[in-house]
Amino acid sequence: MKNTLSPFKKITSFSIVFLLFFTIVSFTACTKKTTEIFVATTGNDTSGDGSISKPFASIERARDEIRKLKNEDKSYGSFHVNLREGTYYRTQTLELGNEDSGSKEYPIIYTAYKNEKVVFHGGLSIPTDKALPVKDTETLERFSASVRSKIREINLKNINVTDYGTLRPVGFARPFGPTWAELFVNGKPLSLAKWPNDSTLAMGKIIDAGSIPRNGDHSNRGGKFTYDNDRPSTWKTFEDVWISGYFKEGWAEDAVELKEIDFKNKTFTTKQPSLYGFGSGKKFQKWFVYNVLEEVDAPGEYYLDRKKGILYFYPSEEIKLLEISILERPMVSLIKASNIQFKNITFTCSRGMGVYMEQTENNLVDSCTFTNLGIVGVCIGKGIAPFETLRHDGTGKAASEVIGSYLQHIYEDATFNRMGGHNNGVVNCTIFNTGAGGVHLGGGDRLTLVPANNYVENTTIHDFNRIEKSYRAGILITGVGNRISNCELYNAPSMAILLHGNNHLIEYNNIHDVCQEVHDQGALYYGRDPAESGHKVYYNYFHHIDGEHATSAVYHDDGACGMEVFGNIFYKPGSLPILIGGGMDNPYTNNIFVDMNLAVHIDNRLQNWSKGTLDKGAVYDKRLQAVNFKNPPYSVAYPNLAKYWEDNPALPKRNTFSKNIFYKVKKVHNGKEEWMPFLDDNWITDENPGFVNEEAQNFNLKKDAKAFEKIPGFKNIPFDKIGVQKRKESK
Repeated sequence: MKNTLSPFKKITSFSIVFLLFFTIVSFTACTKKTTEIFVATTGNDTSGDGSISKPFASIERARDEIRKLKNEDKSYGSFHVNLREGTYYRTQTLELGNEDSGSKEYPIIYTAYKNEKVVFHGGLSIPTDKALPVKDTETLERFSASVRSKIREINLKNINVTDYGTLRPVGFARPFGPTWAELFVNGKPLSLAKWPNDSTLAMGKIIDAGSIPRNGDHSNRGGKFTYDNDRPSTWKTFEDVWISGYFKEGWAEDAVELKEIDFKNKTFTTKQPSLYGFGSGKKFQKWFVYNVLEEVDAPGEYYLDRKKGILYFYPSEEIKLLEISILERPMVSLIKASNIQFKNITFTCSRGMGVYMEQTENNLVDSCTFTNLGIVGVCIGKGIAPFETLRHDGTGKAASEVIGSYLQHIYEDATFNRMGGHNNGVVNCTIFNTGAGGVHLGGGDRLTLVPANNYVENTTIHDFNRIEKSYRAGILITGVGNRISNCELYNAPSMAILLHGNNHLIEYNNIHDVCQEVHDQGALYYGRDPAESGHKVYYNYFHHIDGEHATSAVYHDDGACGMEVFGNIFYKPGSLPILIGGGMDNPYTNNIFVDMNLAVHIDNRLQNWSKGTLDKGAVYDKRLQAVNFKNPPYSVAYPNLAKYWEDNPALPKRNTFSKNIFYKVKKVHNGKEEWMPFLDDNWITDENPGFVNEEAQNFNLKKDAKAFEKIPGFKNIPFDKIGVQKRKESK
């Protein structure tokens, strides 16, 4: 029979069928359920069923239950693992892999139940009654008479703690690794007993600078130098005594073990070399000694006798809580896992890190606190082995002795892919009292310039150099196309952000009181690779970075190129606020500089003392060749870079300054103007540009601010949007 349906009716009939199908599918999708699983410290993994009345005892049991349910029913939606209030002592890593993944629409969430206080603890809580007065008379007499009654001891063997970790060399160009056993009193970290307590001493005469790995001498010979003080002669032994300081360069803090102390001739000999050797005569070449029993003489110090297993310490306050760190591996590891979230959890008291991610997608760490950790809070991407303590590098040598191997691997190898995955984030978190930085943010492919879109957002990071100081940044950002936004970073001896890679976005951050100790530092620092281009630094507030040594807000070191700096406010931002060390294509536009002696320093170091970096086969040549800089995608993304060698790279150029305000700046710049074209549309003034309240550091511009008249087209800087904002709900 001939079909008599009109074309309209045919379409209508098809539409009805399609609509019905779509409705059924949509209804099925909408009815996917959220499964609630409960875990409590009072739960039971055997008899519990994961309900609120019969919770599991461990997170691993909840993880395994999710695996089972997913295998049984593919229609499952989201899983919420609700952690009831309490401290969850972690003796091993919580490992999550591909089989533990959720989906973008239905993530798997591990969260504190109704914001109860949940703690992941990588150590042991010690009963306070285990802290006793020192019993052994011979040991007691080694302490200063004035403090003997205040020293307490804990016999660790009596509480089954026998792994004390390993003291190791720490410092510039050394690999990251776990700390040793640390003591925390009332949640505050104690420090290994040191001398002097609150100062450092000048390096004496150098008898032997030791082998110098930086110059290719890897014979592993320590240095020898004199000291001018009688205090070391009061120490009964120099076994396991360590010395830390700026032995040669002011940016390279290091710590090595003492091999010998010659009390008669007053000389120190070290077991290990330092990267640059040892030197004296410069104001920053200073040292202090630590891990000395006799030097437990100030509140907040401790010493561990590893042979006896007895820990001695000087409490600074009434002891209410005693903790010792034990776990060296990450508390949580996500490898090839996706769409997993951790929310409202505190990670604390560990020798290692909090969360490690590798080859992951769409994972989120939200509203968590990381404190009293040995390394960092979060690491996104390879670089720190998730299940190794980094005591060895595969060559049989201790990793701590392979000076520079880590930097060579992660910072300097242009083709190194950290495998950080994509769209992983850290948001609304607080990170402090960590040992060697805050967050490692990696991901993206430098050969293809494919971005990772990983990010740290709305997070506070401070006091993040408890163990290691130089080049252990609050955020280490590497790879391609990652973002740091609305963060506050402060209170650090060295840099806030250490940047490597391409096309990163640094925006709306409040960065202050950093670079407090290490010489020749920048709050935001990168350099020594012209191919690391495409960065945008927008709307940040850099302030109070002054110091007696050389400090900068933004430091383009040794030929750094390709960073656009727009809409930032620089207030008391260091002795060399903007330092351009011979690079190209670093335009500064629409920024405000307030209250400083000098705003911009630029030099032609590649024409003089650093010209060797431009030699054929030298560092720049290797790094440019490694990314095929003359071919796409580099030649397309950075046209000027493709002509790098033909463009007289020794001469700084195209570092243009336009539409900037320089207010109460004694000297705007030093260096030749052709190195940094300084256009006529900048405004140099001692007249308030129109701030809402300069005295209160409210640098919003009024609607009728004179700045808009003096610089036509000047864009208002959204000062109120800079820094950590009201908690942002994650999606």
